[in-house]
Amino acid sequence: MINISEAFETQNMIQHENLDVRTVTMGISLLDCSDGNIDRTCEKIHSKITRYAGNLAKTAEEISAEFGIPIVNKRISVTPAALIGASCCKTTEDYLKIAKTLDSTAKELGINFMGGFSALVSKGMTESDRLLIESIPIVLSSTENLCSSINVGTTKSGINMDAVRMMGQVVKDTAEKTKDTGSYGCAKLVTLCNAPDDNPFMAGAFHGVTEPDAVINVGVSGPGVVKAVLEKIHGQSFQVLCDTIKKTAFKITRVGQLVAQETASRLNVPFGIIDLSLAPTPAIGDSVADIIHEMGLEQCGAPGTTAALALLNDQVKKGGVMASSYVGGLSGAFIPVSEDQGMINAVKCGALGIEKLEAMTCVCSVGLDMIAVPGDTPASTISGIIADEAAIGMVNQKTTAVRIIPVIGKKAGEEYEYGGLMGTAHVMKVNPFSCDEFINRTGRIPAPIHSFKN
Repeated sequence: MINISEAFETQNMIQHENLDVRTVTMGISLLDCSDGNIDRTCEKIHSKITRYAGNLAKTAEEISAEFGIPIVNKRISVTPAALIGASCCKTTEDYLKIAKTLDSTAKELGINFMGGFSALVSKGMTESDRLLIESIPIVLSSTENLCSSINVGTTKSGINMDAVRMMGQVVKDTAEKTKDTGSYGCAKLVTLCNAPDDNPFMAGAFHGVTEPDAVINVGVSGPGVVKAVLEKIHGQSFQVLCDTIKKTAFKITRVGQLVAQETASRLNVPFGIIDLSLAPTPAIGDSVADIIHEMGLEQCGAPGTTAALALLNDQVKKGGVMASSYVGGLSGAFIPVSEDQGMINAVKCGALGIEKLEAMTCVCSVGLDMIAVPGDTPASTISGIIADEAAIGMVNQKTTAVRIIPVIGKKAGEEYEYGGLMGTAHVMKVNPFSCDEFINRTGRIPAPIHSFKN
């Protein structure tokens, strides 16, 4: 039983160290909304989301005010749209109708982001999957609050390289269609391997088919809190370092548990999971890179960075699972470059590049996140980067992802200011050597030998 006094213990963290509940996300199944007629499908989608999430934003604001806990985002994730549109979407324009329905419903309900314009194509794709993927550039340039995700691989099925090749071109086309806003559409698009069904964080959130009709998932964040406690144990042993991170993660997770249970109870839907992810913001002091610096590295990216990140990620998970019986989603440390001021500084000074970031993704929660690259980067190069990350996820049995932004008109070393949680994108240098012939092979990369566990 959670004692509300536990939340009050964290007031100093909230007031001075940027602790917040990053998102309360309601997952909603739209499987029963599928219809042979596109207009009826859209009507059913709007009706069901409104029925379940009509009071989501209001309830989250009331809980935030009552307990003094900031809740930054109110979000919704839905069943992958490629499944819902399979019976009624015959053209990309049909998928655009579904996308606009989801987007307008999010605005109507006061939702920050809607996730689930998604397809799961790790072993192959249906005609519905293909149409949805082809529609992504026009969809993300025509909507504001809708996010898209494509899962191209799993440890069990391997990597669908035809989908990887398509996604490189889709990213480029999305960048071109949203070039007037710094190719912002790409910030709402992510390509994953081993995508979880219960992720509350955007842009990769969707409501898995094994989930209930509706569920509340909560994402908690607190890089500033971890950094503050590490400042108090500067130079002490690894045992002290690990214990301190675990204890802090425990306290942070208890806050999320309180918010999740209260929200689920008031909305009369099941509580799903707590995603304890150290998700940074551009705010000073709210940085994963600053935690790594406090561990003893001159800059994030210096030798030892991957080891420090592995330690951090592991201790966060260990502390979190002791605080809640239902820790899920991604849970660990995020390294979104444009959203983390410490990461931006490391890129600017030359300490951190894409290759080092790729090594770091082997041990952190996700992958290459909010990476800005030159606008003239070839689609095949983007596909190669996606393939590399998918391979890391497939072989290591973990979630990996790529959210990459080829900023049209920008070159390496230049910047684009997105503002808000998206921060400042510092355009990073990309390896100039070609991978065209590899990417243009058809078929899929088989699952690794250690995936056979039956």
